[in-house]
Amino acid sequence: MTTHLPAALWAEALKFRRSRVPWVTAAVLALTPLLAGLFVLAARDPQTSGLVGGKTQLLGVTADWAGFFTLLTQIDAVGGLLALGVVTAWVFGREFSDRMAVDLLALATPRAAIVTAKFLLIVAWSTVVTALVPLVALVVGGALGLPGWSTSLVWETVGHLAVLSGLNTLLVTPVALAASIGRGYLPAIGLVLIVIALAQAMAAIGAGAWFPWSVPALASGMAGAAGGAISATSYLLVGLTVLAGAVLTMTWWRLADQH
Repeated sequence: MTTHLPAALWAEALKFRRSRVPWVTAAVLALTPLLAGLFVLAARDPQTSGLVGGKTQLLGVTADWAGFFTLLTQIDAVGGLLALGVVTAWVFGREFSDRMAVDLLALATPRAAIVTAKFLLIVAWSTVVTALVPLVALVVGGALGLPGWSTSLVWETVGHLAVLSGLNTLLVTPVALAASIGRGYLPAIGLVLIVIALAQAMAAIGAGAWFPWSVPALASGMAGAAGGAISATSYLLVGLTVLAGAVLTMTWWRLADQH
């Protein structure tokens, strides 16, 4: 497989570069600091900000760097998973939606190399976007003139975003499986929306540590103590979910001719 992987990766990267989906989702996710900035602006004067100002009071948003970074990480916890899910659905469902899956499966390139290249491409995309978000956040926060600057706070936030992105990236393997079995984008995107809703619900009732997609927010400290106490079992559940998704996706593609 290793001899065919570079060619498979090049082909996947070419398709990736020519599509609007990865670029649009990356742009939307990179602009999440602007959304956080709007809430912080409302927090400065909640009395004149209407419903948004009231929302910021309920969320406990403060008009400083700490409040801005906290809100940014909370938004990224959901937005990052959604963006990753959409990109994964596109990467694994594109050929089926475009009715080119038969041509792809007819190639001499091993199926394992194709699937591995797709996963590597998703990891690379996630890494770039994760690095871009804090850079945009620094520009937005600086433009707002927020008080309470701290270098340690910046690095702490970068760490939170890295944990969120890393775990969310690993947890897209079941989404890849849904796109493969469902032969297109919609089943995979549907799974992502269900998972996001369940992750919020499980964290709200204090059982987030037992639901793999709630663990990233818990691990980054964003879900708070109410979300549930994270443990080694939580990471084990994440690992088993990721492994099962990856193995089943690889197996499905290897046996795709029989489906």
